[in-house]
Amino acid sequence: MTFTRAQGLATRSIHGHGFKDAHGSPHIPIYDTSTFTFETTQDVLDAIEGRKLGSFYTRFGLNPSIFALEETLAGLEGAEMAWVFCSGMAAETALFLTHGRQGIIGIGDAYGGTMELLSSQLPELGIPTRLILGSELDQLDELLAEGAGMVFLETPTNPTLELFDIEAIAERAHAHGAILVVDNTFASPVNQQPLALGADVVVHSATKYLGGHSDLTAGTLMGSKELLGPIWNWRKNLGSMPAPATASLLARSLRTLVVRVRQQNASAQTIAESMEKHQSVRRVYYPGLANFPGHELAKRQMQGFGGMLSIDIEGGGEAATRVADRLKLFALAPSLGGTESLATQPCTTTHHGLPHEERVRRGIEDGLLRLSVGLEETNDLIADLEQALA
Repeated sequence: MTFTRAQGLATRSIHGHGFKDAHGSPHIPIYDTSTFTFETTQDVLDAIEGRKLGSFYTRFGLNPSIFALEETLAGLEGAEMAWVFCSGMAAETALFLTHGRQGIIGIGDAYGGTMELLSSQLPELGIPTRLILGSELDQLDELLAEGAGMVFLETPTNPTLELFDIEAIAERAHAHGAILVVDNTFASPVNQQPLALGADVVVHSATKYLGGHSDLTAGTLMGSKELLGPIWNWRKNLGSMPAPATASLLARSLRTLVVRVRQQNASAQTIAESMEKHQSVRRVYYPGLANFPGHELAKRQMQGFGGMLSIDIEGGGEAATRVADRLKLFALAPSLGGTESLATQPCTTTHHGLPHEERVRRGIEDGLLRLSVGLEETNDLIADLEQALA
C-alpha cells in the first residue's frame, strides 16, 4: 500500500514505508549484511553518489532494514526525513557537531548525559553553550542576540516534567536566525508533535517509548532534508549506525507504539491522582493534574499527558531510597518507556553526575522518585506504591 501523511498515526506506524519484500513478507526482513554487491561500477557510483536509492554499506546507513525504518520514523513526526542512530546520545552528538558550532542554548532540565555533553564536553571543543532554567527564559533573547545558532530543550523535562511552550520559543529562536531542537522522548509522537508547533528538529532516545520493550538501544533525528542532510557524514564517520537487527526490532516496536502509549497515559493519570492524595507524598509532578503548573499548556500542545510521573517523598532522600527498595512490581532501573514499570531516584542515576547544589537549584530533590508506568494492571501498580510508602 502507499501511505499518506493524512492517515492516522497508528496506520503510519504500521504501514509507514513504501518498501516491499521480494518474497511477500509483510514487514522488511533483517538484512544482516555489512556490504552489498553490484552488477557494474556505474551501479556503485549511482548508489554512493545518491542518484538512486540503493543499498551499499551498512555503516553508511544504506541498508533496506534501515531505509524502511527511517521512512516510518519520519512519518511519525510529520518530518521530511529521519536518521536513525545507535543511541539518543549519538543522535544529539551528531546534531550538535553539525548545527551547534555557533553556540547552543539549553533550556531547563535534560537527561544527565545531555547535560554533561552541553556543559562540559562541547565547550572543550570550542562550542559555546549556555544553560538556563525555565525560570530564566527572560534571558533567551539576549543570549540569542549574542549569536547562538541553536536552542535545545526537552518538554516535558526529565525528571520534573516541566513544560515549555514550543510555539513561542520557536518564534523567538527564528527571529534571531536560530533553530529549535526539541527532545520529544518523554512525550513520544503519540502525545506531542513538535515540528507542527514550529520546532526544526526532533530528537528521540528510541531506547524508550519508540522501542518500548527494554531490549534495544537506538536514537533518531527527524526534520527537514535541508537540516538533516549535513548530519549524514557525521553519523557515517562517527560510526553511529545501529545494527540491522536493532533496526528491525525498532520497526517491530513502532507497530504497537500508539496502543502502548495510550494505555500508559491512562494508567499514569490514575496513578498520579492516587499519589496526589497519599499522606507520604509531598508533591506529584504530572502534566495531567489540574494543579500542575504546566497543565493548561499541556492541554494546548499535547494530545496526551504521557506515561511518566515523579513523586516527592516526605522525609527526603533516605525515605525515598527506602520506598524504592520496597517496590516489587516497579523495577529499580534508570530507563523508561517499556512495557514493565520502572522506578528510579534521579539523584542516584540519571542526574547523579550533577553536584547536589545544582540538582537542588533545578528542583531535583533527593526525595524525588521518577516512575515510568508500564502496561501492568493499574490497580496492581497503585497497590505496589502504597505498600512501599506504608
